[in-house]
Amino acid sequence: MQYNKVEISGINTNDLKTIKESEKIELLKKAHSGDRAAREELINCNLRLVLSVLQKFTGRSDSPDDLFQVGVIGLIKAIDNFDTSLDVKFSTYAVPMISGEVKRFLRDYRPMRVSRSLRDLAYKAMQAKEAYICQHQCEPTVDQIAEIIGEKRADVVTAIESVTDPVSLYEPVYSDAGDALYILDQVGDNDDDKSWLDELTVKEAISNLLPREKNILYLRFFQGRTQVEVAKQIGISQAQVSRLEKSALNRIKSQL
Repeated sequence: MQYNKVEISGINTNDLKTIKESEKIELLKKAHSGDRAAREELINCNLRLVLSVLQKFTGRSDSPDDLFQVGVIGLIKAIDNFDTSLDVKFSTYAVPMISGEVKRFLRDYRPMRVSRSLRDLAYKAMQAKEAYICQHQCEPTVDQIAEIIGEKRADVVTAIESVTDPVSLYEPVYSDAGDALYILDQVGDNDDDKSWLDELTVKEAISNLLPREKNILYLRFFQGRTQVEVAKQIGISQAQVSRLEKSALNRIKSQL
């Protein structure tokens, strides 16, 4: 099997050797007898197994190094608990142990902690959703999921949202050799049309101001200058700045 070079947590997998199943069993027996060197060798020889399991969790925002270290913990647990008397390949036992450890980490160490009961309800809802899709070949509505599991709609929505990874409003969703389209660009509210019209009205009102009034508003509200600073910059008194600013704002308000 051809492996590409992977460097994670300071480990280059090209430097890792692989061993036969019979060799693993011998090392496992030694490790269970207290041989620390055998245990260490087993860990190193199965790090590629950890990486293969982590491929199922690609595309997440979690640090690959963190997931790798958690996967190694699962591997160590598999080494310590594997029964060498059973006619089972070590990898068959280790894979679900590694995967389970990673899933537990992703569940328990989320950016936002949620209660166990809420997580359980979310997983119950997702199981009901998957079963519905398998049976009907289409996705159920939230109301249908709530009816299936016998819970309130609001509780189901809250539970599902609690286990959904938070997404930045500045996460790009499309880019075509130009300005990227972000999630923020697709988020709207019921006041969008009103806000758009208000903005046009304000721009039109500002365009009708005198050049000096425009300059004062720009310095005051876009550059954050004080009235004293504006007065010094344009060569008039602070009282004049105050009067011109107030007059300009009143004219804008009258057009809104």
